[in-house]
Amino acid sequence: SLEEKEVLLKEIHHRVKNNLQIISSLLNLQSGLVKDGHLLEILRECQNRIRSMALIHERLYRSADLSRVDFGEYVNGLTTYLVRSYAGDSRSFDLHVDVQDVSLSVDVAIPCGLIINELVSNCLKHAFRPGERGEVTVTLCKEGERHLLRVQDNGVGLPGNIDLKKTESLGLQLVETLSTQIGAAVEVITAPGKGTTFAIGFRAR
Repeated sequence: SLEEKEVLLKEIHHRVKNNLQIISSLLNLQSGLVKDGHLLEILRECQNRIRSMALIHERLYRSADLSRVDFGEYVNGLTTYLVRSYAGDSRSFDLHVDVQDVSLSVDVAIPCGLIINELVSNCLKHAFRPGERGEVTVTLCKEGERHLLRVQDNGVGLPGNIDLKKTESLGLQLVETLSTQIGAAVEVITAPGKGTTFAIGFRAR
């Protein structure tokens, strides 16, 4: 019956979430044995990526609609976690999230969540100087048949000629790959000392 299938789907999402959390916990335990700062940073990035996916399955498990994610609540939870994760790096951040009443299908929500994870993490790690208070803004709205996602900071800015297809940054490579996966167009607006905005437009699904 339909009810039995819904119960089964909820149980699947619950188990996937739990398994992802176990992987995250294992990485956290491994971090306690690592002294190299660069390796610790890699492990933290992996944990954040895993958490961004686990949050999707947690939202679906708690949702009445098992095919779509309330993306506003999700983005608030994810970005708050990321700010707390990086707040100890002798910096502080003002976070602004404005996500309209947007729900996304699972096959779009997971890549989109990972994109937000990468862009916000990059802002928090690289956009601001030590001791400097930074501002990060995440917005997502529906414009006709498309959604527009913006991740913006007021930090040091990126080189004006940055090419996501040729960048050596793993995070930005992931943004390019995931954007292609959901058929999104990416625009980067940046200037040294004037911050950076990533604008990502994709078809509503």
